[in-house]
Amino acid sequence: LIVNFFFHLLNEDLFSIFPFLAPHSDSADHIAAYGINVYHSYGPSGYYTHEFDGDEEFYVDLEKRETVWHLPVFSQFRSFDPQGALRNMASGKQTLEIMIQRSNSTAATNKVPEVTVFSKSPMMLGQPNTLICHVDNIFPPVINITWLRNGHSVIEGVSETSFLSKDDHSFSKISYLTFLPSDDDVYDCKVEHWGLDKPLLKHWEPEIPAPMSELTETVVCALGLTVGLVGIVVGTVLIIRGLRSGGPSRHQGPL
Repeated sequence: LIVNFFFHLLNEDLFSIFPFLAPHSDSADHIAAYGINVYHSYGPSGYYTHEFDGDEEFYVDLEKRETVWHLPVFSQFRSFDPQGALRNMASGKQTLEIMIQRSNSTAATNKVPEVTVFSKSPMMLGQPNTLICHVDNIFPPVINITWLRNGHSVIEGVSETSFLSKDDHSFSKISYLTFLPSDDDVYDCKVEHWGLDKPLLKHWEPEIPAPMSELTETVVCALGLTVGLVGIVVGTVLIIRGLRSGGPSRHQGPL
């Protein structure tokens, strides 16, 4: 039995313990989550990240012990020592072991992830594009996301975010695939998670407008010709009326 407990510390947890620290307004223009720590017994492993308005600023690669910025330009005016994340992971590991003992090794409840696949921009054959696989409602934060092209695994052009936290303490994750759209290729985003009975395949294929039939083209041309002729007739009538109304009056006044 794999125990799926994890230690998760968020700023909002402090507000629930110390309500006087919470903002007085019911809403905020921006929300920053600093030092989101997750440690679970699967592996064992975990992750550490900073977020702003739900977007990842950076995460710490625990194996390489280095900070990985979502946008490299951020590192030019900010820095973060990964040793702080490693210390937090050590603390999370100790807390997790205590919680496992107190709960009699009860496993966490697995949620069923929700998967959506779409293209980054409107699809045009032969034009580079990016497929996005958004996986929501993830818990616990252990998941495999892979891409398939025509049923075969794809490795090149694949990237993904770390786990993004949500208000309900579940997580989301996004996987990207850069590709060249072709009417011969179909794609699947394959998701494997403990909340699924079997791997979930979310299908995607390019939507190519069906070509018009000869009858449809004939009808469209006929309608266009008819509209053009009607416009010519109406225009001619209006011109004639305008010339008549603008001519000299037939009734002459007194001398």
